[in-house]
Amino acid sequence: MGRKLLFLGPPGAGKGTQAQQIAKLLGIPHISTGDMLRQAVADETELGMQAKAIMEAGDLVPDEIVTALVIERLSQPDAACGYLLDGYPRNAAQADTLAGTYGDDVIDTAVAVDVESEELVRRILQRAQEQGRADDTEDVIRNRLSVYREETEPLIEYYRVRDRVADVDGVGTIDEVFGRIVSALV
Repeated sequence: MGRKLLFLGPPGAGKGTQAQQIAKLLGIPHISTGDMLRQAVADETELGMQAKAIMEAGDLVPDEIVTALVIERLSQPDAACGYLLDGYPRNAAQADTLAGTYGDDVIDTAVAVDVESEELVRRILQRAQEQGRADDTEDVIRNRLSVYREETEPLIEYYRVRDRVADVDGVGTIDEVFGRIVSALV
């Protein structure tokens, strides 16, 4: 059986980039709820249209929408031999739902990538500028960080009491952080 990983970390910590590389290294699907939601918005599905307005305000898409997407995705054959979840679960209620659906071993390691807040704001503003994303204003970014700290950060403790957390310093080059993650998973 392959690894069942969860990547946790604030917006701008580089989770997505690292998750793609780790999933590729391990030969497991990278399941990003952000990517799935953006695809649903682009495809103008019913879920996508509901999610679009919520995302534009910088708020989190409701649990039931995201849970439905993830459960559907985990039932696909490529996820049978492991997966890397990125963006879900993002709170204890979702973690409980996931464990209730798939059992306690639905996550074997939660990789917690940590980066200090001011560095995150700097990174996201720089990325927004490079990508021409005017919606990523400093206020929206700080709201997203605040939502993360309130909603998602407690999940690190949720998995820590289950002895399933690998803490990783997210400051450094992509290769340095990748090396730390690989070391933490060995």
